[in-house]
Amino acid sequence: MVNVAVFASGSGTNFENLVSKDYEHTNICLLIVDKENAYAITRALKLGVPYVYVNPKAFSSKKEYEEKIVEYLKKYEIDLIALAGYMRFIGNVLLTNYANRIINLHPAYLPAFPGAHSIQDAYEAKAEYSGVTIHYVDEGIDTGEIIHQEKVVIEPTWSLDEFEEKIHELEYKMFPVVLENVCKEVNHEKSID
Repeated sequence: MVNVAVFASGSGTNFENLVSKDYEHTNICLLIVDKENAYAITRALKLGVPYVYVNPKAFSSKKEYEEKIVEYLKKYEIDLIALAGYMRFIGNVLLTNYANRIINLHPAYLPAFPGAHSIQDAYEAKAEYSGVTIHYVDEGIDTGEIIHQEKVVIEPTWSLDEFEEKIHELEYKMFPVVLENVCKEVNHEKSID
């Protein structure tokens, strides 16, 4: 099994969706949040998944903040990090300690609409389509190697809320499948080592 930590900043709907699935290679054993009142914590308590709140404001630098996170990741023997609505840039400490072991769920069909407001950006641009991308995290903003992506054709009659709902439906369908596939690969690599 591959031990996975999910990072979230907000409500944690994707976190709960991931935890609710059955896996052969994936063991979600930790939630890390950067906001004290993130509703994801309530979900973790309900689901029986340990969580840690690491307050970025309690540290003088991103380096120190991420070093504290790495301490928790090592304690829980985490092999892979899945970002699910985690609204912070990943810095050098995490990128170095978890090289090619951090994946991100992004609600757009990359490379179009990177960044924090991609659903609204695609909608306001009257794009023909957008979608969902799962990619490895690198030092850029949503620039890492793409693992899997699917399109959502934007109907001209949709409201922003309707479009957002379609994106979330696709996220909930895609993310657990892709996470399991990535964990299967990591498991295979671990067995070779």
